[in-house]
Amino acid sequence: MTHDAPQTGAAGLTVAGFQGLIRERYYATDAARGAAGTFLWFIEEVGELATALQENAAGKRATSEQRTNLEEEFADVMAWLATLANISGVDLARALRKYTEPGGVEGVKS
Repeated sequence: MTHDAPQTGAAGLTVAGFQGLIRERYYATDAARGAAGTFLWFIEEVGELATALQENAAGKRATSEQRTNLEEEFADVMAWLATLANISGVDLARALRKYTEPGGVEGVKS
């Protein structure tokens, strides 16, 4: 698995760079926890994202704190997904090719 050099700023951050950053910071702890334990943390964050989405639902006026929380929950879900990919040996940038290369996933689910 190859990763771009991690970048600390959001501008220009790649999927591979983000996955590499998460690997550098957390891999030892994440690998020791294992996929099953890490998946539970991931699902907890997905639940927190669901709550934040509900609080920011269309037709409601979200406060700036609610909006900030929504962004934080998206970031947490992405970080835990990258963690799962790292300990499972999955290169997310490569996996995402199914959406970016010709002949990949087409159409929409309804």
